[in-house]
Amino acid sequence: MSTAPFPYKLVATDLDGTLLRGDDTVSERTREALLAATAAGAAHIIVTGRAVPWTRHILDDLGYKGIAVCGQGAQVYDAGAHRLLTSVTLDRKLAALALEKLEAEVGPLAIAASRDGVEGEVLFGPGYQVQGDLPALYLEDTSQVWSAPLNKLYIQHPELDEDALVQVARETVGSLVGIVMAGPGVVEILPLGLSKATGLSLAARRLGVKAADTIAFGDMPNDIPMFGWAAHGVAMANAHVELKAVADEVTTSNEEDGIAVVLERLLGAA
Repeated sequence: MSTAPFPYKLVATDLDGTLLRGDDTVSERTREALLAATAAGAAHIIVTGRAVPWTRHILDDLGYKGIAVCGQGAQVYDAGAHRLLTSVTLDRKLAALALEKLEAEVGPLAIAASRDGVEGEVLFGPGYQVQGDLPALYLEDTSQVWSAPLNKLYIQHPELDEDALVQVARETVGSLVGIVMAGPGVVEILPLGLSKATGLSLAARRLGVKAADTIAFGDMPNDIPMFGWAAHGVAMANAHVELKAVADEVTTSNEEDGIAVVLERLLGAA
């Protein structure tokens, strides 16, 4: 076994399609590799597009007590204390204007929205297909979406797939809001300039860690800014082609312990 020190002070991992397997669990091998990395002096931060209410139960199940970056970077969350450290909200007037402009271009959209806060509900309107088995509140009247602070909107089109919808949305309203694809069927409207890198940099600063000390793992285009910020970006084998194109390396899939494969190598245990 190598006696060289672990080369990173921070391991940043996306959640869905990266740390989690398809059944929303983390393998024992990956848990052990992360524990070994933290024992070697690195911090582990989960960086996810999910807002806190859709992330809390997973962090609790993992026994995760550290800082997590949630909501595409909008929320920095102390998982041990169950409290928000920072939270960025979407300008609702600007978001409504962007939605109006986009619908004028592509026709009616199905929408959902993530309300701010540790207990913030995810609301969804007619026609919106919620991904996975996650708690959400149905609204027949989508005008109620705007009644409280939001972190982000989700949009779906009856005919355009997520890649096409992202492209036309960026062309139409990309100067007003951020547009990101977070997973299959998941296109989000965010505050302009917000990204996973925003939240990760805030969290890293709290830990006294720099970008040069960070290795990041991900699988979707919303991980591109995080890869741009970190010293080393690792895409999963199941990653979107856009992320693989900017990754420093590609590991095995989330179902094949892709995070562990890299960490074990770096720890000299592969």
